[in-house]
Order: sequence, then C-alpha cells, then structure tokens
Amino acid sequence: MKVTVIGGGPGGLYFSILLKKAMPDCNVAVYERNKADDSFGFGVVFSDETLSEFLSRDPESYDLIRTKFAYWDELDVARDGEVVRISGNGFCGCSRKTLLQLLQQRCREEGVELNFEANVGDLSQFSDSDIIVAADGINSSMRDKFASDFGTNIQLQSNRFVWLGSTRPLDSFTYFFRTTPFGTFVAHSYQYEKGMSTWIFETTDETWHKAGFSTTDEQDTIQKLSEIFKEELDGHGLISNRSHWRQFPTITNKTWHKDNIVLLGDAKATAHYSIGSGTKLAMECAIALADSVIKYQTDTKAVFDNYEKLRRNRVEMIQHAANVSREWFEHMDRHIQHDFMAFAFSVMTRSKKVTLENLALRDPSFTKKVVAGFNQIGTTTSPAFTPFTLREMTVDNRIVMSPMEQYSAQDAVVTDWHLMHYGSRATNGIGLILTEATAISPTGRITLGCPGIWSKDQVIAWKRITEFIHANSTSKIGLQIGHSGRKGAVQLPWQSSNTPIENAWPLLSASPLPFNSKMGIPKEMTLEDMDMITSQFEKATKNAHDAGFDMIELQAHHGFLLASFLSPLTNIRTDEFGGSIKNRLKFPIRVFKAMRGVFPQEKPMSVRISASDWAENGITDNDVLNIAEAFKQAGADIINVSTGLTVENQKPHVGRMWQTPFSDMVRNTVHIPTITAGYIQDIDQINTILLNGRADLVALGKTLLLDPAFVRNAQAYEQYNAQNLDSLGIPKPYTSAVSHLYPYIGGQRKAMEGMKKALKPVTHKK
Repeated sequence: MKVTVIGGGPGGLYFSILLKKAMPDCNVAVYERNKADDSFGFGVVFSDETLSEFLSRDPESYDLIRTKFAYWDELDVARDGEVVRISGNGFCGCSRKTLLQLLQQRCREEGVELNFEANVGDLSQFSDSDIIVAADGINSSMRDKFASDFGTNIQLQSNRFVWLGSTRPLDSFTYFFRTTPFGTFVAHSYQYEKGMSTWIFETTDETWHKAGFSTTDEQDTIQKLSEIFKEELDGHGLISNRSHWRQFPTITNKTWHKDNIVLLGDAKATAHYSIGSGTKLAMECAIALADSVIKYQTDTKAVFDNYEKLRRNRVEMIQHAANVSREWFEHMDRHIQHDFMAFAFSVMTRSKKVTLENLALRDPSFTKKVVAGFNQIGTTTSPAFTPFTLREMTVDNRIVMSPMEQYSAQDAVVTDWHLMHYGSRATNGIGLILTEATAISPTGRITLGCPGIWSKDQVIAWKRITEFIHANSTSKIGLQIGHSGRKGAVQLPWQSSNTPIENAWPLLSASPLPFNSKMGIPKEMTLEDMDMITSQFEKATKNAHDAGFDMIELQAHHGFLLASFLSPLTNIRTDEFGGSIKNRLKFPIRVFKAMRGVFPQEKPMSVRISASDWAENGITDNDVLNIAEAFKQAGADIINVSTGLTVENQKPHVGRMWQTPFSDMVRNTVHIPTITAGYIQDIDQINTILLNGRADLVALGKTLLLDPAFVRNAQAYEQYNAQNLDSLGIPKPYTSAVSHLYPYIGGQRKAMEGMKKALKPVTHKK
C-alpha cells in the first residue's frame, strides 16, 4: 500500500508516524514545500487530555515532546494592572519548530520518507498512490484545486491578530487586556520553552485602524505594541517571524474527501486560536485517519467514511466552541466594562464549554470570589436564587417560566388546565411566570385554542389564576399581550403545523406577504387599522391590570403583528412605517407607549423581540440595538431577547444557551435589563449566564414542561437556604418533603462531582 502525504505540519507528520508504525510495509511519503527547519509562528498548546492521547498512541513521540515542553497549571487574567490567577487548567506549551523536528525524527525512526522543498503542483506523479492526504495547511492548494468537490467555505473574521514572540518569561498562560484611547487590545501569552514565549495580539478592526497599524510593517507593529504592553513585557522585547497582521479564516468543508484524496488539519477545518485547538485538532484527526486506514486499508470509501464518522461531530463541536470564543473577543469593548472579577469569569466561560461548576472543581477559591462579587454583600448565595427588582415588583429568584402556547383555551377563555399549568410552576418556586401569548381580539389569536384578554369573562378567568398564584406562592406572574398578525388562524400544532383553519379570518401584517404558501395573504395595515389595533392593546392592558397581573409583556417577536413591522423581511412598506429602522419602529412604539400610559406606574413592562431572523437580509445587530433603545426610552423596564421564527426559511444555529449572545449584546450595549432563553437546561447554566452578565433573568421553556419542580430540585442541588427552609415559600402541605429532597439531591451532586474529579485527565507536569 502506498500513501502520499502533502504537507509536513504536525498533523501530516503524526499521521505518517502512526500509520507506518502500525503498517511497516506500507510506503508512506511526506512532501513539504518548505525547508525542514522552517517554521512560522512560535509556540503550540496541548491540554492534559491531548497529552494523554499522545501517550497512548505513540509513547516515543510523547516522551520526546514532554522533554521539551513548558507546563503550567495556572491561567492568569490581567486587565490594566489587575490580575487574578485560576488554577487547575493543565496545559503545556511547546515550540512549533521543536515539535516539527521531534515529529520528523520519529518519522525517520519509523521509516517514513520525508521530502522537503517539494512544492506539489501536479498530482499525476502520485497516480500509483492508494491514498493522498492533503495536509498542506490553511492555504491548501490541494483543497483549493477541488474546492467545489469538497464544498469548501472560507470566511474571514473581523478581528485583526498578529503572532509575535518575546523573551519575557511567564509561569502561566496569561490573557493580558489593555484598554487604550483607540479601544481594547488583548495578548494571548504563554511560555513554550525556557526564555521564549508566544504573544498573539488581537483587537477589533475598528481599533486596529484607529491605532494606525499597517498589515506588513513589522517594525511599526512591534513599536506600537511594545508601547501599549510596556508594563506586561517588563523590559523584554518582541520578536517577529513574518509577523503580519491577519484576519482569521474559518474554514469548513461539506465533505472531507474526493476520489482518493482526503483532507487533514487546517486544510480540512480551522479552530480559532483562542481555544488553542489548531494543532491539537490536526493531530487528533491524524489519529482517526490513521485508525481508519489501518482498519480498511485500500478500501478508500470505507476509510474516508469511517474517518468522518469518527471526527465530523467532534470537529464541528470544537469549531462551534471556537467560534463562540472568537465572537467574545470580537466584542471585547462590550465585556471590558464589567467589574474585574466578573470580567475574568466571562473570559474563562466565553466558549460556553466551561461553566461555573467546571471552574469550581478546578479552583473553588476563584468561583467563590466571583459569586461573592455578584451578590455585592459578599455572600455565596447561588446567583439564580438572588432577588431582582423591576419598579416595585421584586422576584424571589432569577428563573422565569417562558411564554409557551398551551392551545387549551375554550372560546378564548383560560380553563382548569391553565390553573394547573401555571399554578404548579408557581407552587414549585418559579420566580416569574410569563404567560403564553394572549390575544387582544378574536382575530389576534394564533389558533382557536389561544386565550384572549378582551372580554370580562376572560378577565375573570385569568383573575382566578393570578389570585391562586398570589395566595399559594411567592411567584410573580406577567401576561404576554399580542396579536398574531400574518401567523394567525392556523390549526393546533398537533393537527398540522402552520396550516390555516377552515373559514380562517382575514389576516393583518405590515406588508401583504404570507408566512408560507399555505396561508392567506395578509392585508397591509392602514392608518385606520393601526388606530383600531392600538386601542385594542390599550384595552387589553387595562384588563391585564384588572385581572391581577404583576407585569405585562408586549409580544413583538417571532414574526407576529408588531414584529412584522420591525423586520425588513416582513416590512416592505414605502410609507412612513417602512424603510429605515426608525420608520419600522413607529407603530410598535406607538402601541407600547399607549400601553405604558394606562398601566400602573409601579408595575413593570417587558417587550419580547427577535434579535435575529436567521435569514439572509434580515434584521441586523444595529437594528436590534435601535429597537431596544427605542423601547427603553418609551418606558420598557426589561427586554426579553429571543430570535427567529420571522420567516419559514430560517436557518438558526441551535445549541445550548444559543440565544445568550443576543441578550448579552442588548444588555451591555443599551444598558437595560434582559431576559434570555434557548436550550438552557440546568442550574449550572443559569448561574453561569448570570455571572457572565449576559442576562438578568433566565427563562426556561421546554425544560419546565415536563419538570414543574425544576426550581425545587435546583434549590436542593444548590442546598439553598438549607438552614432556613421556611424561607423557601414552599406550600405547607409540601414542606414535609424537604427533609427528603435536600439530602437526596445533595448526595447525587456529591457523587457526580466525585465522578468528574476521578475522570479529570492526569497531569503531565514534569
């Protein structure tokens, strides 16, 4: 069997070692366009977990690497002279040049043929190769030659970065942040051998231009950065190595192979350096590719299918985490405003892979300081169980029941189902309940099963629920008031999704655009329609107060009536209500002001918006910030930040806590409290979001549907007020269960934490 490897980086070399070691008779040859001792960049980083994998796969190369690496267990976050150290991280740094030399040595020992200064342009010379591995890096000529076959996508990201070295010794991985008149800079810094450290400097494109940097002027770059990071460099200079400013390319490929050619390393997929995964990713994929070749040999289809099966999901997960981390650094100027300990926590948890509990297992002293800072009075109360006040309404905890349609009203009147639904969550300790969308009129409903708030009977039925909640719990309850717009008059979802009912009523929207091909074309609203709708919202607001609600929320999200004015995808008007975001806001703001004017001043109001349409040419970040600011000025107390469902052809990027960046953007740019939601499933995630400053309240949707006791279980998990259980607001008929629940859930947590500690990768510190 003959295998040709194009590219002599760490991935290509490590693959060659593993394959030749397992299959000595296999002809393995590497072709590298540079010299054997060429290397661009300075150091590379591996975690304890990755080092353990190296040890199990090729102890000889592991031993060689281990003799040369610099190990650290600590990570420092430094900002303008303030520093905090977080322990328990377990990483090593190694010179990239040294790593290549060690892997080249292992290749020679195993009998791999190495060819340097061999620039491959014509693949016909390898016509007798069974497999050709394209491991020729970010600028892969092999990948580019067949880009359409691979389905290659390359996106240059906005931040600027430059890779430099220094003689400054470091005893930990350190993020050095510096605020300047131009904006924020960060240095990702670590020692990789005695007397040498890597410094990757990064800033936003706007800050880079303001500071007057040039892409290729290395001396000017060194001079400017040496001045900005004068204290951090501590008298040591910066060293360049073809150190030009770049923008990171995020590379993906729909398929990793074509004919007998397979992609490996950065040619296949890149992961942003902020999570230190480029070389790690390449070498881990090299392991999977070698395993696949060893197993299936010349059956290239089976080899490549197995390779993708082993690594596709893992690579995409790492890329997603890297992209979330990258986006955090793209918004450094937003995060830098937080108090230092909260900022440091945000740095550590930016990718969403690391949470409060992860960090507490590594370094409990750090997380205790972060939580104490959040609580201001220095207590270690779980952030989720701290109170929060809007106007004269105070919720006992930060957990919200998100509006979820029940489709169970009878003639638009809530029933015993709703009493049970909302009542059970209230008696189980939810801080704030936000009801399902409640219509201002019969034609404002989504379905025939949706409730309303336009009639006396509806007010009486709702009041039965609010009075039960106020009498039997400490929960607060808010009514979401809305109009379905072009998404109304549809069947119940378990009957058919977004399908019109028989004898559907006429629909209204900002523009005459149907939601889908099955639904009717809505009427473009006239001024008279706007007057009528505004009056209906105003009446609904008065009725909500009469029904005993503690707050109200305006429905302006998910493509419903008011949201249809806000998105350029659903508003194509050419009058004063279309075009610019200022114009698109006019009618929704008019409605909100009318509601605020008749709702008691001591009661808060929320508005729920969609911060992304997840579709081309949809609402922009700037639009969203303008929307949030306009509602803030109109008297909104909090913004409930959702996304999507504006158009049928949306393509959302769904994952855990996936909507929190939008809440973060609104909260920390407009400076208004926010509610966030979206695949938030446990108390650890809730606490992490709150400590991160991404939201003030956290809403749970589907999580609560089958677990009405989520809050009680979370209180037991956190051992919240374990010495004062009477303070929990548990209804008296249920209090006897507390003595069972707290030790049971507490014991489960201890067992899980013990398991996590046992599974932690062993340290490779020398």
